[in-house]
Amino acid sequence: MADHSDASQNRGPVVLAVTTALLVASSVFVILRLVSRIGVVRKISWDDYFIILAWLIAFGFSFSICWGTSIGLGRHEVDIKPEWRSSLKKSEYAFSVLYNPALMATKTSILLFYLTLSKHQQVFRWLTVATLVVVNAAGTALTALNIFQCHPVAAVFKDPLPSDATCTDIVTLYLSSAPVNIITDLAILFLPMPILTGMRLPRKQKIILIITFSFGVFVAVVDVIRIAYLQSASVTRLQQVGSNNATNTNSTVGEKGDFSWYASLSFMWSAVEVNVGILCACVPALKPLVSRILPSLLTDKDESSEKSELGLAGTIGPKMDMDMAAAHRIPSIPDSPMKKTGHVSTGDSDDMDMLDFLTTPDMVNTVTKAPTATTAATRGTRADSLTFFDFVNMKNPKSMVKMSSKESYFPLALVTILFFLCGSAYGLLDVLNSQFQLVAHMSTGQSIALHGAYFAAYIIGALTFGRLIFKKWGFKATFITGLCIYGCGTLVFWPSAVLTSFPAFLVSNFIVGLGLSTLEIAANPFIALCGPPKYAEARLNLSQGVQAVGSIVSPLLAKRVLFKKVLDAPSLIDVQWTYLGIALFVVLLAVAFYYLPIPEASDDDLEEVAERRHSVNSKEIVGVKVIYVTLALGVFSQFCYVGGQEAVAGLFQQYVVSAKSSSYLVPFDFQVIGHTAFAVGRFLSAFAGLIVKPRWILLFLFAGMIVSSALAMKLTGDAAVAMLVLLLFFESGVFSIIYAMCLRGLGAHTKTASALLTASISGGAIFPVIAEPVRSSRGIQYSFCVVVAIFAFGAIFPLYLNVMAPAKRQVDPVETHHSPGVPSSPSSRASRGFGAVLRRKKTSADLPTTEHVEGNNLAPWPD
Repeated sequence: MADHSDASQNRGPVVLAVTTALLVASSVFVILRLVSRIGVVRKISWDDYFIILAWLIAFGFSFSICWGTSIGLGRHEVDIKPEWRSSLKKSEYAFSVLYNPALMATKTSILLFYLTLSKHQQVFRWLTVATLVVVNAAGTALTALNIFQCHPVAAVFKDPLPSDATCTDIVTLYLSSAPVNIITDLAILFLPMPILTGMRLPRKQKIILIITFSFGVFVAVVDVIRIAYLQSASVTRLQQVGSNNATNTNSTVGEKGDFSWYASLSFMWSAVEVNVGILCACVPALKPLVSRILPSLLTDKDESSEKSELGLAGTIGPKMDMDMAAAHRIPSIPDSPMKKTGHVSTGDSDDMDMLDFLTTPDMVNTVTKAPTATTAATRGTRADSLTFFDFVNMKNPKSMVKMSSKESYFPLALVTILFFLCGSAYGLLDVLNSQFQLVAHMSTGQSIALHGAYFAAYIIGALTFGRLIFKKWGFKATFITGLCIYGCGTLVFWPSAVLTSFPAFLVSNFIVGLGLSTLEIAANPFIALCGPPKYAEARLNLSQGVQAVGSIVSPLLAKRVLFKKVLDAPSLIDVQWTYLGIALFVVLLAVAFYYLPIPEASDDDLEEVAERRHSVNSKEIVGVKVIYVTLALGVFSQFCYVGGQEAVAGLFQQYVVSAKSSSYLVPFDFQVIGHTAFAVGRFLSAFAGLIVKPRWILLFLFAGMIVSSALAMKLTGDAAVAMLVLLLFFESGVFSIIYAMCLRGLGAHTKTASALLTASISGGAIFPVIAEPVRSSRGIQYSFCVVVAIFAFGAIFPLYLNVMAPAKRQVDPVETHHSPGVPSSPSSRASRGFGAVLRRKKTSADLPTTEHVEGNNLAPWPD
């Protein structure tokens, strides 16, 4: 047996040294910040008061850890002297309680500083305030959880723990709070970037600007390292408690275990995170001091003089607020600056120019504000064409309804990435839900509830904030919002796995659904509208086919690689790194989407498109415009289709087992085959849309779904499984065709229609609930009668399209490439279609029959 008294078995000295070093470093930076603010700027702001508060709390937090190392922290339990245990308990309680308040005060200081960056950028201010609310609400809640970690509270100081007391493990609490810390860290890192990247400054100033506002990266990196140690400690704890046959391994601890040993490095990295956060928060406030002591460090005299001679000193567009960093101004430097400033100001009356923060005193005459949208050297250049540090093109792209096929390739490819992301997310969620159900021993009802939470989010996200953002700010803003919400949802899986909590997992599914619904409300109409309108259905099916590929690849990856060994709670924790990676990728994708030239379509543009076919779109059916009848029936049909699709997905593997196929393949393998048939069907539907009318394809697909699901009720063995795979094939192109056709002719109401069509995806939350009782009472095959009925109701829409003459004229793609009166053949339509979708050269005939309207009624997001 190893000798635990050996120095190598005592982590205390390492924890002490690292914690002390970081506390000293943060203290030095706080002192320098106060010298800069009081001695140079002579102005104290609220962000300074909060950083002082953060340092005081961090001192207490770090001191409690250092003290703990002298009384057993970092040692094995067997090496802790009995007389140390009571004091060690108090130390552990102190640093568990002080951790969240220290982070909360630090982030509050940073966010209060952000509010001084711009007093007129309303979106930026709203987001900053929202982040401030999240930071303080979450911090307060987590602090309360730490204070009341034991019931009764006094039990936290007892050793051993009384038999009638229960305590939540500290490591579990820390690990559960990790998503909030990462989300707020990323928000603080990226929030000011839209404002900062709207500036043009000399090279050295650009470098300083980037470095100054990118220090938050270090905090995020430290947070991830801390999480790794927390996860290791949590897994060790679960294994130890499990070995003692504990009945609840996730929320309460009845066994002491080796806590002081396995948790010590986690607490050390918590101290690193807190002190590095304070250090980074102080960096921007040091610029006045550095400018006074080492002005040459911030000055690029050669570049400044060169730009001054050319009259091209860095400009700030008219949309850029000039009150950035009012609290960090370096006063004008007269011969004796202290003579004119006799007191330390705490008011906000001396608001300063953004340039005072970002430039040095000797650059006052070389870096100027742009009084108008143009300068002498940039006359005729639009103000909104400024570049991001001269390498990102920020010009507004052409309206999507004016784009030719060739021009639409790049934006369509970008948005198709989002479709692949949606498909991959759904595949991963489906597999993780299955694994979670096994680990948590969930009932069938709880499993359906998880599924329902995901799809119920579609009606809430689409009809509330999703529609509002889409209407007010357009496609790009909606993409960014959806990606951010989706990233938050993936991070919430972390505490779900740590706690093995059904409510937490329910919430995480719901948040992911909110994010993906926000993405879909913009992504589907983007594909349908970007480019020549006659190929809308084909384009959308092509992109949705890529989404289907994601739904094939991700379950295979999850089942065969990521979640292969997920059999218990500790192994479930390990897979969370997958979701951390997804979340970080999604955030970076959102940042990329902000700077990439995504085309928009204002309500005026869309109305102009609709007006071109006013005579067709204004026709009425039973006193109601045909476009509204089509939309209403399309929403109902989409609701039925998605509901039937999800009912089939929920019954699939059970059906394969009950069918008793003679194949050696397992049910999961058949499901992969079915998803492959689904993906192939979407690509074939896209091809068919270039040859025949989409409404004919839709009728054919609905007929195939009804027939194949009806046969699935009667057949057995391999034939039954084949019918199930065929059913997935017929399901393939329905969604895209319904979506694209329902948007035709709606003009200014197109975005609202997209919200309604996206909300109809919530049918996936309803019909599986109806099918399950039928399955449990009458058997798996009989339950397919529900599927048949759902698809039969949904078939009302294609019947309507193929019977009602006004509806036919409204949804049929319009030929614009041949002479009037000369019908086009299917082969000619196919050849032109392939060119439009794949590699057609730009010609005037590619352009839709609309003229671009320069007016844009979208609000800036943000400037």
